[in-house]
Amino acid sequence: MTAARTRGSGGGVILAIETSCDETSAAVVRGGKEVLSNLVSSQVETHRRFGGVVPEIASRKHVESITLMMEQAVAESGLSLKDVDAVAVTQGPGLVGSLLVGLAAAKALALALDVPLIGTHHIAGHIYANRLIGEMLYPAVALVVSGGHTELVVLEREGSFRIIGRTRDDAVGEAYDKVARALNFPYPGGPHIDRLAMEADDVNELPRAWLEPESYDFSFSGLKSAVLAEINKARMKGEPPMRPALARGFQESVIDVLVTKALRAAEEFGARQLLLCGGVAANRGLRGTLTAACEARGLPLLIPPLSLCTDNAAMIGAAAHLKWVRGEFTPLDAKADPLLSLEAWSVKD
Repeated sequence: MTAARTRGSGGGVILAIETSCDETSAAVVRGGKEVLSNLVSSQVETHRRFGGVVPEIASRKHVESITLMMEQAVAESGLSLKDVDAVAVTQGPGLVGSLLVGLAAAKALALALDVPLIGTHHIAGHIYANRLIGEMLYPAVALVVSGGHTELVVLEREGSFRIIGRTRDDAVGEAYDKVARALNFPYPGGPHIDRLAMEADDVNELPRAWLEPESYDFSFSGLKSAVLAEINKARMKGEPPMRPALARGFQESVIDVLVTKALRAAEEFGARQLLLCGGVAANRGLRGTLTAACEARGLPLLIPPLSLCTDNAAMIGAAAHLKWVRGEFTPLDAKADPLLSLEAWSVKD
């Protein structure tokens, strides 16, 4: 590998690949901030009839589309493969079969182009999706909310991650899907709960799981059980459950805990900025409540647009640029790591 190709001369043009779950995505990102293309192929319709993601089917769908997605991403960027300085790919966490498809494709392309490979952390991607829309200020606190993750992360400097709180059971997106299923909504259930909650006139008050007084951890399994108890109570009376009131009660409980703990963390760690990221960041109730709370406190808030909240390769390209500028590359014998540590992935300096 030549020195010119190793560090690049085009501002760090990264072809990024994301296949951690059921979206196949490829993007071209320049300088960690400029999205030249960002294509996403969703498998929602494929998995809807199963009520959730089937890992084996997700892997096969990635195999079917990954090559075409990479080709189209380069074509739509207005560049060519010879302009690519590095290939980035989600190395973990995620479904191991899905990760393997993306990693194999990225290795092959990096080897063919004689450019570095950058194995990238999926959650670092969600956090640095914010870099695609504005300047990130440090220290910062990131509230990560998705189908598989609910975490509070402190970024004391660029590319440095310290998890101060995480879910002890269900992730918030997982809890949304389970409650939606109990209320007879199709997969994915989160948008249905959000819509119903925003439209509801009444609210069925539900408990908040604050845990220990100083804890930044989360727990949503008890809240989910409380919803199920209300549904069973209505059925025992021969009545249909009040879906709008339950949806609103569930969402208000989730948002109350998320926003309260995020703001407390921002104050304790002297955050200059709060970052919202992950698929559940698309939730209108959460976006609106957190925006109002931050405005009231004068705390700058960054939230990616809806297109950058769900899994996409542009966010992987943004995070990978942290490694690119420091020359921290991934060997071609690297393995997919479904339990990859965010803290361990932090940049070295």
